[in-house]
Amino acid sequence: MKIKSAEFVISNSEVAKCPKNAIPEYAFIGRSNVGKSSLINMLTDRKSLAKTSGRPGKTQLINHFIINDEWYLVDLPGYGYARVSKSSKKKFQKFITNYFEQRQQLVSAFVLVDIRHKPQPIDLEFMQYLGESGIPFAIIFTKADKLKPKAIENHVKDYCQELLKTWEELPPYFVTSSSKKIGQEAVLDFIESTNNEIAALKG
Repeated sequence: MKIKSAEFVISNSEVAKCPKNAIPEYAFIGRSNVGKSSLINMLTDRKSLAKTSGRPGKTQLINHFIINDEWYLVDLPGYGYARVSKSSKKKFQKFITNYFEQRQQLVSAFVLVDIRHKPQPIDLEFMQYLGESGIPFAIIFTKADKLKPKAIENHVKDYCQELLKTWEELPPYFVTSSSKKIGQEAVLDFIESTNNEIAALKG
């Protein structure tokens, strides 16, 4: 898939105010320091479509971007950010769970995971929540440029082994680096093929 256009549409904290049309949506989410904004900018070939910040946890709203006038990229707030007060954050912010449970246009979530670290309980818990809620998702491993190829292979293997303790089969996964543009084509091809399947089902 070639990205011809990528435009910001709306930000809000209420699912009811999200776009009303039936365009497929792909939601990007992960811990607040996982490199989500950089990944979104890399995927769309835009330098500042999503705002990057030296301060993790800056995204606090549901952000919709229309891509190629065909699908929405949805930038969601990070979960598990320590600086967010406990009074304003339960395990996962309420409007995030509202989005996942109420948004019928959602086709797939992309859960971003920093490949440099061992499987983190909060990431595994969030994937478990998605699975129990019947929400399709894929894993995007970020920051692959920070490791050597063998280490990448071992870290992915460790993650897969951890997931298979509770999952019958693995979700799709992609290894990416925003700075090196690793994984861009694979993620976009996955979205394109999924959109084609949806279109074929609609006839």
